[in-house]
Amino acid sequence: MRITEVKALEVDMDALNPGRRRRREGAPRPSYVWDGLEPSGPMGRYPKYKERRSSWSAKWKTTVCVATAEDGRFGLGVSSFAGPVCRIINDHFGPHLVGESCMATEKIFDMMSRLASPYGSQGLASYAISAVDLALWDLKGKVLERPVYELLGGPQKERIFCYATGFEAAWYMELGFRAVKLPFPYGPADGEAGLRKAEELVAGARELIGPDAALMLDCWMALDVDYTVRLAERLRPYRLRWIEDYLLPEDREGFAQVRQRLPWQTLATGEHWYLPQRFAQAANERAVDIWQPDPLWVGGVSACVRICHIAEGAGVEVIPHGGMNSPFGQHLAFAMPAVTWGERSGGVSPPGVPLAEMVSLPGTAVIEDGYLVPSDAPGFGIEVDRALLASL
Repeated sequence: MRITEVKALEVDMDALNPGRRRRREGAPRPSYVWDGLEPSGPMGRYPKYKERRSSWSAKWKTTVCVATAEDGRFGLGVSSFAGPVCRIINDHFGPHLVGESCMATEKIFDMMSRLASPYGSQGLASYAISAVDLALWDLKGKVLERPVYELLGGPQKERIFCYATGFEAAWYMELGFRAVKLPFPYGPADGEAGLRKAEELVAGARELIGPDAALMLDCWMALDVDYTVRLAERLRPYRLRWIEDYLLPEDREGFAQVRQRLPWQTLATGEHWYLPQRFAQAANERAVDIWQPDPLWVGGVSACVRICHIAEGAGVEVIPHGGMNSPFGQHLAFAMPAVTWGERSGGVSPPGVPLAEMVSLPGTAVIEDGYLVPSDAPGFGIEVDRALLASL
């Protein structure tokens, strides 16, 4: 079965689920604000951008890639930053992939990585590779009439343990989660006051969720080496399961320094590492304990499978970034032994709103009482038809 078209679309995610869009009109939105601040980030050093991460983040829409076979069946993949990413897919990758076998996901992943090499296969090109790769795995599953997790070797676990990321810890516990990750709204510019407020945030969450639930902290590239160390030492009494994404992703020496100064603290990163090569380097450096590749950014399922195998050889856990937000990470986590937990991020849901009402892609499995089992429908089980895609 040959590929006849690979096309990328710029869409708002709610357009793929009109029912959800209608339900959300006028409904409360998940809160991602604490103490008047959004989660911090690398631009937090500049006062103009400190309070609102959204004030400087790119406003591009979502990338939706559709890969079509000669019999008319199609697969669907998703990534971010549609403005430049759709151009890469439509102008460069797509024309070279027409005529290739729908089954040749390994070959096509390699082709795209090499096609992008003149302008860099990591970063924006990696987002494009992800969207195409996910669409092809979805298509392959539909052609073979098997869920993607079976194509990856079958279920490795009975269900996936899930944690929630956001500030509404009490609501997440009510939903059945037993692990919560807090976004971090401060940074080095906040000095000692930021550390004090961070302790108030974490202490309050620990009191809400109790002594036995897991608690984590996501710093989203906002810190430096010294502030990371000071923060971890201050929060040590609250037994954080891990501290995550504390440095800029390129700061390899910084990761090594933090590891040396915090041998007792579990450290996690990787959502902004792209393609398997960086993870192979990390396996040798031994600077972090948990890798967090995003299937929608890192190079799709093909990249994630490689990363999981590297992790097993290095004795590293894999917990994909936002893995439970979509069926792509759900199928990966279900099949890969290296993946231990699943993350539900993006604010999870506002208090009182069921998780089922927060599904973006129709057909996505929903977390129940802190666990998830993916759909067993062919491909990723996404329920989006041609008529809807044609209307976008």
